[in-house]
Amino acid sequence: MMKALISRSNLSGRVTAPSSKSYTIRGLLCAALATGESEIIRPLGSDDTEASLGVLGKLGVRTRLEKDVWHIHGGSLREPEGDLFCRDSALTLRFMTAIASTIPGACHLTAGPSLARRPIEPLLGALRQLGVDCRFHATPACVEVAGRRLTGGTTSLPGNISSQFISALLLISPLAEKGMSIRVTTPLESQPFVAMTLECLNIFGVEVKASEDWRHFDTARQRYRPTRYMVEGDWSSASYLVALGALGGETTVENLNPQSLQGDKAIVDFLKEMGAPVDIGENSVKVGSARLKGIKADFTDCIDLLPTMAVLAGAAEGRSEFTGIARARLKESDRVAAMREGLERTGIRVIEEQDRLIIEGGSPKAAVIDSKNDHRVAMAFSMLGTLAGGMVIEQAECVSKTFPEFWDILKSLGGSVKLDEE
Repeated sequence: MMKALISRSNLSGRVTAPSSKSYTIRGLLCAALATGESEIIRPLGSDDTEASLGVLGKLGVRTRLEKDVWHIHGGSLREPEGDLFCRDSALTLRFMTAIASTIPGACHLTAGPSLARRPIEPLLGALRQLGVDCRFHATPACVEVAGRRLTGGTTSLPGNISSQFISALLLISPLAEKGMSIRVTTPLESQPFVAMTLECLNIFGVEVKASEDWRHFDTARQRYRPTRYMVEGDWSSASYLVALGALGGETTVENLNPQSLQGDKAIVDFLKEMGAPVDIGENSVKVGSARLKGIKADFTDCIDLLPTMAVLAGAAEGRSEFTGIARARLKESDRVAAMREGLERTGIRVIEEQDRLIIEGGSPKAAVIDSKNDHRVAMAFSMLGTLAGGMVIEQAECVSKTFPEFWDILKSLGGSVKLDEE
């Protein structure tokens, strides 16, 4: 276990955002389903992407990993000899559960303690409608899938629990003998993540017909084609870096696509509304410090921004009101409760409701923060440490899930960070 002590710091500089975790894993799995060699250019190396690589290796996918290029030989997935350990990567577990339904034989997908608490039954229910034999075992946490030739047909599931369920079905939809129709029974939340999946499928040669209201998806039987797939920068991880600029000094973050489909690029609009000066370049974003003001914001399509924005609201003048946040309770931690608890420890008044968070901004004080072993909670409260000083982040090693270099990058901007092993 590691603690991070963050002291008051004067920040400024130019840094590079890490590559997108979501796009890296999508690219990996599409490459695994394509017959031949694909190249994943500028992939992210992290706990979550390594979980996907490990699972694919056990399924017979050959990989050759170079510094900036991963060579993936796909198209011949086979029944594994042992369990498929997905670590704490929800994306890996959910996407691979669907893919396992197309592999003849039995697959047992196991999860780490955090992931074991997160929902998967809606996806299993949708797969059962397609004739897939699958079930979840609580003790020990395991998803069992008896794969075979996927016939296809029509299936339905809710869209307000996790967009990853829809994306998982979309990944296998072109492999179904009769094609697949997916019906979403409630309004789809986190639409940008589904749009990212459709974009990735298209790059690998698969076309999906989506209705205008994102409630119907129809796919004919097709083949994935191997390709060279470029991974863009991660707006979720970059949100902490650009927010640091708003809190303490001018920061320029490179490797960001302003035209990205990623929902978390909404951080730019949120910062502008809070009063921070923002300059968007061709492949970068520059943010300067300002006296921030509270805002109202809906996180339905950018749920991972909640920790970043909650911390900014705590340091802003006036009241902020955040809605569309209930799904944040189903992440690595209950992020709504975790952010309320952490902000209250710093002296900030917070009102927590099921789907709303009200934050009265002020002058946060130093505190010991329980990160709940949640990477986004840890990175968010580190930002306050540079402002208040003396902030201690417990279980600081959890940032390796998506952003292993976070503490080093914070130091490169002038952040005073001391890491202590317990």
